[in-house]
Amino acid sequence: MFIAREKKKDNIAEYILYMWQVEDLLRALGLDMEQVDKHIVAGFGADEQTAREIHDWYDNIIAIMKHEKVEARGHIQVLKNTVDELTELHFFLLHRAHDPRYHQIVTMAAGNLIEFRQRAGVGDDVSDVELALNGLYGHLLLRLQKKEINPATAAAMESFSKMLAYLSARYKQMEEENDASQQT
Repeated sequence: MFIAREKKKDNIAEYILYMWQVEDLLRALGLDMEQVDKHIVAGFGADEQTAREIHDWYDNIIAIMKHEKVEARGHIQVLKNTVDELTELHFFLLHRAHDPRYHQIVTMAAGNLIEFRQRAGVGDDVSDVELALNGLYGHLLLRLQKKEINPATAAAMESFSKMLAYLSARYKQMEEENDASQQT
């Protein structure tokens, strides 16, 4: 809950990856709040009120996952919407704002995106942003499993990471500008 809140504020791509990990962790615990309390909430060592907030946060995510029927796989709608927002920003930066730095970063990632798209067997209905996020999530899982990652894969993931880092920074800037304009 606390990590998600900070990541959402600071780096939207990291937030998405973190929340995908939360979804998978909850699935691994059988979407069972007793298991979540035992294996996650207790690990925080928080006071009673904070532990209750953490419990409620995980319980809410489980309820959403069940309601949206993503108990076995997939992502909750709010995360899909966030990926869509990043995708819209991606297209805006490339085609309307003509951001030369972002264009350069995407060009450097393009070959890796094409190759990863082919290897993953996904069509053009999956955006480059979602594809890069999927690649980085898979890379994260490999690292957590302490599996060897070949240099070509590591280089591809670095190009995805740079693209998403720039996109996240621009997203944060956009959010801050929106917040500032709403306060005036």
